Amino acid sequence: MAEHTHDLLVIGAGPAGYVAAIRAAQLGLDVACVDKGQVAGKAAMGGTCLRVGCIPSKALLESSEKYEDAMHHFADHGIEVGSVKLDLEKMLERKDGVVKALTGGISALFKKNKVKAYHGSASFNADKTVTVGDDTITAEHVLIATGSVPASLPGIDLSQDLVDTSTDAIDYQKVPKKLVVIGAGVIGLELGSVWRRLGSEVVVLEYLDRIFPGMDDELAKEALKIFKKQGLKFELGSKVTGVKTTKKGVVIERDGADPVEADRVLVAVGRKPNTEGLGLENIGITPNARGQIEIEPGTFKTSVPGVYAVGDVVPGPMLAHKAEEEGVACVEIIATGHGHIDYNTVPGVVYTHPEIASVGKSEEELKAEGIAYNKGKFPFMANGRARAIEEVNGFVKVLADKETDRVLGVHILGQSAGDLIAECATAMAFGASSEDIARACHAHPTLNEAVKEAALGVAGRAIHI
Repeated sequence: MAEHTHDLLVIGAGPAGYVAAIRAAQLGLDVACVDKGQVAGKAAMGGTCLRVGCIPSKALLESSEKYEDAMHHFADHGIEVGSVKLDLEKMLERKDGVVKALTGGISALFKKNKVKAYHGSASFNADKTVTVGDDTITAEHVLIATGSVPASLPGIDLSQDLVDTSTDAIDYQKVPKKLVVIGAGVIGLELGSVWRRLGSEVVVLEYLDRIFPGMDDELAKEALKIFKKQGLKFELGSKVTGVKTTKKGVVIERDGADPVEADRVLVAVGRKPNTEGLGLENIGITPNARGQIEIEPGTFKTSVPGVYAVGDVVPGPMLAHKAEEEGVACVEIIATGHGHIDYNTVPGVVYTHPEIASVGKSEEELKAEGIAYNKGKFPFMANGRARAIEEVNGFVKVLADKETDRVLGVHILGQSAGDLIAECATAMAFGASSEDIARACHAHPTLNEAVKEAALGVAGRAIHI
């Protein structure tokens, strides 16, 4: 058994892990990173996000949207394309090619920054000593960044045929005639949108009486209207009690309602921290009731000296970019004593069509906290660029403190919302007021002008509505 020593060992090469490893190497540390991920049977860095999550799902969202445009919307622009045919095999090949290129890119970045890569399952056998296959690795600092895995519900066995997680749903070899999605959150509605565009009848079952739990209510209600018009079917307030595979497909059982039959079912009820097999018990770390590793706020230290944790395995939103920022902040603290992340300006994005993006507080949160605020709202219907590209659904909403005018939250439903929110997150990071955003010159014609108009609307000064 080979023994190795490093300044820092990062367990997990997802967004938190690989970014932390590279940043630590830039700061002069001798860094190693271990991951068990594979693509097409070969070792691959990138974690869930690059291999089976964010990137492949966005590739399919893009391809399926182009297919739907060719089927239903090109004619609106005077483009006649004749018969449109779906080549699902080629669509999946393109998705796999994007994944391969990006995971290969991480390996190249590791080589460039002299990060030692190990492939396999890591398990603690003592404080700051980890076993990976035939290798024993000891490090002065160990960073746990093992991410998350799909969660399930009581009565649902994910090992059954035709009972799928998001990992399965990015690789269907044929379009299901009917797909039931359990859970009206981000993952369920993104992947539900993909297969609805490609021809599935998609039915979404949600336990709550709304979609997107935790999102600004006005945003979620408007999004629901749009998704229904697109053909997604919703049964809210629907408690799933079990799923059974039959000769014909699957049967989804519900409390107080008739069962639902489908060809496949996608279980998209969230994710849970990935700590199985990590050997945390060998070093005295016990996850909390939610399976998360508790850390000291601001330092990312666990209860064991020299062992840190970031990303989906710790409390907080399970977002790749949040995980990246935590990874960077953590290794900067290790190397320099200083590191910071502003959790108030971490945006969230849903890549449906139209996109949905938020940063900061929702109206419901502000009301619950007793914070007085002013609101500015501007519809994309009144934006010139949105009209020109026929993307008029949705709006921008800016919430600002009633006394100071400091921006407290921005919520966007519309084309390219995920890109538009960056301006707002940056403004909030610098403590901007709505007037600051409103007085900044925005190019015309752009979708960004809707952000400016919403900011003007906080003071009742919107021009184009």
